[in-house]
Amino acid sequence: MALFNHVSFDEHEQVVFCNDKESGLKAIIAIHNTNLGPAVGGCRMWNYDSDDEALNDVLRLSRGMTYKNALAGLTMGGGKSVILADPKTTDREALFRAFGRCIHSLGGKYFSAEDVGVSTADIMIAHEETPYMAGLEGKSGDPSPFTALGTFLGIKAAVKHQRGLDSLKGLKISVQGVGHVGYYLCKHLHEEGAELIVTDIHQASLDRVATEFGATVVAPQDIYSQDVDVYAPCALGATINDTTIPLLKATIVAGCANNQLAEVRHGETLKSMDILYAPDYVINAGGIINVSFESDYDAAKSTAKVEEIHATLLKIFSKADAEDRTTGSVADEMARNIINNAK
Repeated sequence: MALFNHVSFDEHEQVVFCNDKESGLKAIIAIHNTNLGPAVGGCRMWNYDSDDEALNDVLRLSRGMTYKNALAGLTMGGGKSVILADPKTTDREALFRAFGRCIHSLGGKYFSAEDVGVSTADIMIAHEETPYMAGLEGKSGDPSPFTALGTFLGIKAAVKHQRGLDSLKGLKISVQGVGHVGYYLCKHLHEEGAELIVTDIHQASLDRVATEFGATVVAPQDIYSQDVDVYAPCALGATINDTTIPLLKATIVAGCANNQLAEVRHGETLKSMDILYAPDYVINAGGIINVSFESDYDAAKSTAKVEEIHATLLKIFSKADAEDRTTGSVADEMARNIINNAK
């Protein structure tokens, strides 16, 4: 397993491999950049096919957190962690206690929170071993509703920029992944009057959104080719790739998944097809924004900050048009300027 010459290394400050024989914990913590403050980013629990797949995921995710926190205007650096385990495991206490001890050994350089496969209950277990956890019950809590709100407002910004519309009423939107965040996103979209087409690997999640929001359910492999206005990736990353892009009929890609582009060049491909892409780390920042209010939590202030995502995306879209660039390159440049000026 290569590290320093890894394609996703991108000058990470620190990468820590955690192994606890007694609990079975195998985890990787990646701290990308702390110019703006301690690194903050969630923990993902996933049954990775290989160690290298896990490493690549945590490196890409932690870099995304650096850019996400910068463009959200937060005094936080970027980091992420992954636990290499089946997210359906029921024996979680020893595992997350060991994870908490691993976090604690970094002395506050990295704060973790929930992500895919990890619940607030898991975070509270780890919190018993370290104060360096965020998204705590009784404080900011579950970030999912705020991630969904930001994504919803980001979709509205994309529709506003591309079509001049202030409402999503009557638009067709496909949502890939209707778990915690995806469910709340579907709720917002339904209340706005959008027509929903959804997919997920969990039937119970599909049944819920079909019943509550009248969503049409399609097979996972069919979500890309739906005749919709907006494709919202809300599952795992890299769903925008050489195989899926030719299938897209949507003219907007805007969702809450991290690392939606398999490679940077896929942003250029979307641009060449006149498909507007909302950079993932901008549109999905609502959850981390909510976490940033943890110490003196105020839901109204958090919501107001999340609502700024709409204006940030409009600025990125306009700059990309004016300079004939991809939205991703514009967002990256804006984030790097903030990070470098904090040195």
